[in-house]
Amino acid sequence: MIELDEIQKRMLMEVADLHKVPEGAFNIRANGKSAMRNTTANIDIISKPEGAGIDIKIKPGTKNESVHIPVVLSQSGLKEVVYNDFFVGEDCDVVIVAGCGIDNCGSQDSEHDGIHRFYIGKNSRVKYVEKHYGSGDGTGKRILNPGTEVYMEENSTMEMEMVQIKGVDSTDRYTKAELAAGANLIVRERLMTHGSQTAISSYRVELNGEGATADVVSRSVARDDSYQKFDARITGNAPCSGHTECDSIIMDQAKILAVPSLEANNIDAALIHEAAIGKIAGDQLIKLMTLGLTESEAEEQIINGFLK
Repeated sequence: MIELDEIQKRMLMEVADLHKVPEGAFNIRANGKSAMRNTTANIDIISKPEGAGIDIKIKPGTKNESVHIPVVLSQSGLKEVVYNDFFVGEDCDVVIVAGCGIDNCGSQDSEHDGIHRFYIGKNSRVKYVEKHYGSGDGTGKRILNPGTEVYMEENSTMEMEMVQIKGVDSTDRYTKAELAAGANLIVRERLMTHGSQTAISSYRVELNGEGATADVVSRSVARDDSYQKFDARITGNAPCSGHTECDSIIMDQAKILAVPSLEANNIDAALIHEAAIGKIAGDQLIKLMTLGLTESEAEEQIINGFLK
């Protein structure tokens, strides 16, 4: 067990809402090493033989249990790629909390690339929460490139909450999902960039079974000179339904590119995409300013409400 310093403890609060050691199964990774780990009777966490990640095995029928696997980096210049595989048995109902925080006070770039693969059994329900956070006053960048693969068996449900609000200089997120009959995927992404930050989110969802459904929604705010790209494709290969939506606020000199894409390979595939990019409405600002807020305070109120 490795003792966490105060910076690492603060980042754990940011990315996983952890104020103390969590109950249930967990694996906390700090500066490239496993700092703390706990397993339960139903959830086992096993280090990969090559030392580049972990396998999380959840027994069939596991209900109302959670797994926390946050990562924190406070060492400037550290770069790592970690592969974590989740094997969720049939008839489960679990919460998985991941996320990464990077505090870089040095001149070298720090980078964490987490590759997560989920194999979800029949009739199981998984809620997955992934938060990214960056801090530190160094000139080195804070880089996060998460990759997520989801393989869903019949009548399973995966709810994904992806959040990145502060401090990450560069991120390239790739998410792939394959759904069998009756499976349901729900994605809620919340993102804010500022300064010269860049953020790319790519989703590839294949609805392969009858009655499969997907709802992929991103809400984002781009400020200063930052750049965002949202690229989502839903492919319907069976009688199914899919929806993808990008709703963005653009400010200052920022740039946003939205690329929604649909592919129907079955006559009964019902697919919808929506995309909207715009600035904060002037009447919204005026309304809040009449209540005594400055223009800057009014903008923050609107943004906070939009990203909730």
